[in-house]
Amino acid sequence: MTTAAVPGLPEPGRCLVMGVVNVTPDSFSDGGAWFDPEKAIRHGLDLVTEGADIVDVGGESTRPGAQRVSQEEELRRVVPVIEALVAENVPVSVDTMRAEVAEVAVNAGARLVNDVSGGLADPDMPRVVAAAGVPYVVMHWRGHSHDMQTRAVYTDVVREVREELAHRVDAVLQEGVDPSMIVLDPGLGFGKNPQTGHNWSLLAHLDAFTSLGHPVLVGASRKAFLTRLLAEPDGTRRPFGECDDATVAITSLVAAAGAWCVRVHRVRPNADAVRVAAAIRAAGPASAAGPVSEDSHDAGASAGYDIGSPRL
Repeated sequence: MTTAAVPGLPEPGRCLVMGVVNVTPDSFSDGGAWFDPEKAIRHGLDLVTEGADIVDVGGESTRPGAQRVSQEEELRRVVPVIEALVAENVPVSVDTMRAEVAEVAVNAGARLVNDVSGGLADPDMPRVVAAAGVPYVVMHWRGHSHDMQTRAVYTDVVREVREELAHRVDAVLQEGVDPSMIVLDPGLGFGKNPQTGHNWSLLAHLDAFTSLGHPVLVGASRKAFLTRLLAEPDGTRRPFGECDDATVAITSLVAAAGAWCVRVHRVRPNADAVRVAAAIRAAGPASAAGPVSEDSHDAGASAGYDIGSPRL
């Protein structure tokens, strides 16, 4: 299975690495370390030096329980950082749910809009993205951060997330978004219960999403389901910042399984991981690149894992 290219973005022949720059005082992963614009700009440049293909700039925390900031404040946070990084020829994406923020960011040089709501938070977003002609990450989403975990109720999480994402794709296509510009994100941690295995099921069946025919972005970095997995015997959860090795493990697996991009906080080890995965895939049997059925997550559960195959 080959990974689809996305117009206007790097095409290195492997899974891309998107480095995160949170220009926020309250993000779960870095506690406001890059809230100062100059620090955020320097951090973005450092991520490129470490191997980031894209730098994702966001000005609104989407951690569970977070409250929204005003549009004016979001713009104040992200625009100077985007402009400075673009001036250094950095491929920048903007992480926003607001159409106007996306429009201003694209005009400032951002090449991709990363919308965690998949167009549900702002109905104008698909039209803005379509008019701008930039790639658009459509993430699975069931509500804003303050109450999204109350909506993490599924009978079959893989099937339901897949169906809801497919519905969002249809909706944004109707608004004029070019199908070649759509990237899917199963939304790990967003409306997924870390105690019931929702996130692990989605990762284990990545083929259910790659089979939709669009590139897939995976954002597992430092998520709560990792802090639970790595908890101490007494139940003390691993701090977010100490989950980077586990993130690298996921990166290796999803890159081998055909993910288009991984969104991460620590770039260098993940950049190494995608190169290792690419080398192993390149050395594997030609049959490992074959197509997958959209229903393949329901069959063959007992089969052994082949790192060259699209199944995790």
